[in-house]
Amino acid sequence: MTHRIFQTGTLYVVATPIGNLGDISQRAIETLRHVDLIASEDTRVVRKLLERYDIHTPLISLFEHNEERRVPKLLEHLEAGKDVALVSDAGTPLISDPGYHLVREVAAKAIRVSPIPGPSAVITALSVAGVPMDRFTFVGFLSRKSAKRKRELQQLAELSHTLVIFESPHRILKTLRDMEEVMGDRLVVLCRELTKSFEEILRGTPSELIKGLSDRKIKGEITLVVSREGKVSLD
Repeated sequence: MTHRIFQTGTLYVVATPIGNLGDISQRAIETLRHVDLIASEDTRVVRKLLERYDIHTPLISLFEHNEERRVPKLLEHLEAGKDVALVSDAGTPLISDPGYHLVREVAAKAIRVSPIPGPSAVITALSVAGVPMDRFTFVGFLSRKSAKRKRELQQLAELSHTLVIFESPHRILKTLRDMEEVMGDRLVVLCRELTKSFEEILRGTPSELIKGLSDRKIKGEITLVVSREGKVSLD
C-alpha cells in the first residue's frame, strides 16, 4: 500500500502595477493565472488588472478590517494544498498595505511564502529623486494630526538618511508646512501619480512646493522623497 505524501500550497506575495497596467512582470501574470485563489485588498481594483490580462482566478477580499478574520480561511486553503496569491491595490503588498498577519501566520505554519517582485512606489520615487540613496528610511504615512506629525518630523530630522513618506493629496500642504517649520530648507521631491497619465515630479524646498501647489486642486497618490540635512542644489 502506498501512502500519499501531503503537500501544502504556496502563498505568493505578488507585486502589481502602481499605475500603468503594463508594468507587470510575465511571472506575476502567470502566477495570478495559475494559483487557486487571489486575496486582494479591493477586489474591484484588482479585477481591472485581471480583466486586462484575461485572468479568471477567484478573488477574496483581504483588507485592514477583515484580515485577521480571513487568515484562518486562507490557511485552510494552503493546508489543503491550494496555492494563494496575495496582492494589494497597487505595488508590493505589505508596504503600508494589509498582509502582515497573513504572511506571519503562514510562515509560522512552515508553509512556503514566495515573493514575486515588481513595482513599488518607494523604489520608483527614489529612482527619479536625484538625492543620495545609499541609505534611506521608509516612513509610510505620517500622523493626521499636526502636533503629532511635527513630533514625528522632529525625530526623523535627526536621521542622516534620505526619507520616503506617503501622503494624501488633501493633507499634503499641511504636511509641507509642518516640514518647513521642523526641517527648514531641505530638498523635497514630490512624486504624484507615478507611472500614470498625469505623472508629475516636483522638486524644491517645502516653501517652494507650497507656493507652487497652493492655487491648485491636488489629486492622486503622492510619495515624498526628503533629502538629508541641508538643501541639495539643483543648479
